[in-house]
Amino acid sequence: MYHILVVDDEEKIRELIKKYATFEGHTVTEAGDGMEAVSICRSHPNDFDIILMDVMMPELDGFSAVREIRKYSATPVLMLSARGEEYDKIHGFELGIDDYVVKPFSPKELMLRIHAIIKRASPESAAAQKEIQRFEGLTVDFTGRIVTVDGEKVDLSPKEYDLLFYLVNNKNIALTREKLITNVWGYDFYGDDRTLDTHIKLLRRSLKQYSKFIVTLRGVGYRFEVERTL
Repeated sequence: MYHILVVDDEEKIRELIKKYATFEGHTVTEAGDGMEAVSICRSHPNDFDIILMDVMMPELDGFSAVREIRKYSATPVLMLSARGEEYDKIHGFELGIDDYVVKPFSPKELMLRIHAIIKRASPESAAAQKEIQRFEGLTVDFTGRIVTVDGEKVDLSPKEYDLLFYLVNNKNIALTREKLITNVWGYDFYGDDRTLDTHIKLLRRSLKQYSKFIVTLRGVGYRFEVERTL
């Protein structure tokens, strides 16, 4: 059972999410704007398993609220928005959100996404990987979820970590877009698969010169390509 913070200025949206969440046995706390959400999270930084954050709100928008919350809480954030522009998605992922859902959305799909995000964020999931892999100046520490480029730590969003780890674990294997989305996002993806391309773009930018390891397979997907050793 999860404790979910739903932040949206539309009461009908909050009621819809609460209806489906409570049906599954979860507890829901509501906030009508970004200011209220920041205040709640500041007082109770570790009380929530996930935050559902609307983008366009009075007082304080969702992006600004997430920026403030990230100063003292690492709680997973799923962003809700009526706008699906790539710029908004990139901005959200740069702030450290875990997923981005465009309104109108399917409540059933939303709950699946919530389950997938929390599952990936659990300590048991992190403990599943216990190794460090190096590729020239790129180091990937699965246990600590730490990535360094030439000895310098790189700050990645949770989804970028998941994507890189999956690519590295399947190095030199051609991975279709469908396979990447299914295994990294953890649910049947109903949205625009450009979300994958957005994360690849952000990941490549973070890896700098070592982005060369992520090879685009036109019409297929991507591959983490390194020299094979005998």
